[in-house]
Amino acid sequence: KNLGALGDAGAVVTNDEALAARVRGLRDHGRSSKYVHQEVGFGQRLDALHAAVLSAKLPHLDRNNARRRELAARYNDLLAETDLVLPAADNGIEPVYHLYVVRTARRDALREGLQAVGIESGVHYPLPLHLQPALRGMNLAAGAFPVSEAAADTVLSLPLYPEMTDVQQDHVVAVLRRLVG
Repeated sequence: KNLGALGDAGAVVTNDEALAARVRGLRDHGRSSKYVHQEVGFGQRLDALHAAVLSAKLPHLDRNNARRRELAARYNDLLAETDLVLPAADNGIEPVYHLYVVRTARRDALREGLQAVGIESGVHYPLPLHLQPALRGMNLAAGAFPVSEAAADTVLSLPLYPEMTDVQQDHVVAVLRRLVG
């Protein structure tokens, strides 16, 4: 997700030749060769314009991800004394922080407070999958997945992007500290 183009795109990286062949087929309507469809697939080929954009952005990916990690580490340090639940990475895992997500029971109030001073934040996935209208037929009621429901009610994504300056981040932190008390 940190290497965006002009729309939706993705990549599969594997050293499994059978899997690679299957993915190549799926992205091209399930074709294994011209006019032969082994399974139902999709039209997901990368066009030249998207490839050009991605080719221009790819050389900056490592630097941008490093900056995201720096900003996440700063958030972790600067918000450590608050009651926000901060993201934690397992040992040996090096996240790229597409999002910097905190958890708080006061999520909506914090979001409104940030918005009041012009600071964007996000609430990603506010309705758990099992409560989506498309899955009503599964008869999964509220309470079926309490961890998912708690996350949906408490997650707040703070601003984090490679071009964010330390000064901008300090402003976000100052407002958050004022809001959380």
